[in-house]
Amino acid sequence: MVFAIGWKGDTSHYWLFFWYEWEGVNVINMNIERFREYCMSKIGVSEEFPFDHKTLVFKVAGKMFALTDVDDFTSINLKCDPEMAVELREQFDAVAPGYHMNKKHWNTITIDGSFSEVLLQQWIDNSYDLVVDKLSKKEKALLSSFL
Repeated sequence: MVFAIGWKGDTSHYWLFFWYEWEGVNVINMNIERFREYCMSKIGVSEEFPFDHKTLVFKVAGKMFALTDVDDFTSINLKCDPEMAVELREQFDAVAPGYHMNKKHWNTITIDGSFSEVLLQQWIDNSYDLVVDKLSKKEKALLSSFL
């Protein structure tokens, strides 16, 4: 198991990544169904196709945190802290500036098997948390009512 820990500013902006390696090969089993299931398991998440019939978008309180092409599940766009986005792009060949998105705040992750499913889930969690952190008190209270 490999760990990477970092923080930015106060302790409310920290991140922790860990992934498993087996014989030097990362294991990723994510497919469109598992991705959808994982995103929908989060509190207050909705899914829709606002752009076209194949771009599946996941939102929390009406704000996007993840999207992918349902016909060709080869990449995912996730929201990311700008400094962390740059670090991930430098560390992983599969992480690039967000395709058709604000490249400062979004990454496109290519599903190529070069990282674990656990790590991808952590990136999804981070994207979701970034959106939730920016919600108003009223929106956060509404989300907490789903608990």
